[in-house]
Amino acid sequence: MNSIITGASRGLGRAIAGQFAMAGYDLVLSSRDPAALEVAVRELEAGYPGIAIRSKAADLSDKQQARQLGEWVLGLGLTVDVLVNNAGQFIYGSLFEEEEGVLERLMAVNLYSAYHLTRALLPEMMARKAGHIFNICSIASLKAYHHGGAYGISKYALAGFSANLREEMKGQGIKVTAVYPGATYTDSWAGSGVDPHRIMESADIARMVVAAAGLSPQATVEEIVLRPQLGDL
Repeated sequence: MNSIITGASRGLGRAIAGQFAMAGYDLVLSSRDPAALEVAVRELEAGYPGIAIRSKAADLSDKQQARQLGEWVLGLGLTVDVLVNNAGQFIYGSLFEEEEGVLERLMAVNLYSAYHLTRALLPEMMARKAGHIFNICSIASLKAYHHGGAYGISKYALAGFSANLREEMKGQGIKVTAVYPGATYTDSWAGSGVDPHRIMESADIARMVVAAAGLSPQATVEEIVLRPQLGDL
């Protein structure tokens, strides 16, 4: 079984990769940062020597690179058993004051990356009538909040993509799950002053994703919503 994970060098992507490795999946990992990706691969190889790990650095906000990543994966001759569209970026700000181009940037990273990579890999999954696609959305996909700005727009859009893809793939044997994490402690929270015990761990989301991937072919978890026990910040 193979799991293709984007944004895999750190944070949620790195945690998801670790949980799939623990479950015995071979990994195909991608990240925009080649050095960070190499470190993640070395750590996973050391921790899980029994699995195969392949990696390719790519900036998935670029349509061509997203398509090329999909072509590269298919060129490896692997089955696309799980695809985790996790590549994403957060930029703090409000619609009326954020810099010009922020919306375009976040739409490219948070939505178009998933759209183009998924479209590149779907023919393989559709031919087998099997596969599971996870789109890592956000609580911001469900509820607007102050200073969400263009980020919230892009995450709402990713939720819409997930809903439409789920509807289209029902009869194709392909599962689609939208994941909506609340505040989760990753590098972006370091130095923020937030108590790490107040918010979730990356492993919490990762374990839920792997659990959903392990269900019978006739069962689909359409949405996973996780929040800190004490609620949103």
